[in-house]
Amino acid sequence: MTTDLELLGRAIKQAQYRNHRTMDSALRDAGVTLVQWDALRAIEHLPGASGHALAMATFQSDQAFGTLAGRMEARGLIERAPGHGRRLDYTLTEAGRTALEEGHRIAARVLETLFAPLDEPERALLATTLTALVGD
Repeated sequence: MTTDLELLGRAIKQAQYRNHRTMDSALRDAGVTLVQWDALRAIEHLPGASGHALAMATFQSDQAFGTLAGRMEARGLIERAPGHGRRLDYTLTEAGRTALEEGHRIAARVLETLFAPLDEPERALLATTLTALVGD
C-alpha cells in the first residue's frame, strides 16, 4: 500500500491550521497574537540576534518582521536600540516579559488539548517524524 502524499500534506496543513487558529485565539487573553508571541519567544531565545535572524526564526520576511517589531515597540512589548553597524538590538520590556510568560501558560493548556488524542508514544513518534521531515 502506498501513502497518498497529497492527503498526508493536507493533514499536516490542517493540523498546523488548527494549531495556529486555536493558539491565536487563546493568546488574546495575554494581549498578543500568535505572531507577536512567537516574536517575543525568538527575542528571548536569541539574545543579540539580528532582525534577519529573528525574521528567519519566526518564518517571516525581514520586512514583515521589521513592521511587526515596530508595532510591538509601539505597544511597549519590546525595545529596539542601535546595535553594531546598522543592526538593531531587540529586548523585551517588562510588559513583553509578562505577555511571554502568560503566553507560555496559555500555550501549555492549548497544546495539551490539541495533542490529547495522542498518547505519549504517539507524540514522541510524531515529534521524531516531523523533525526528520524538516531536517532539524
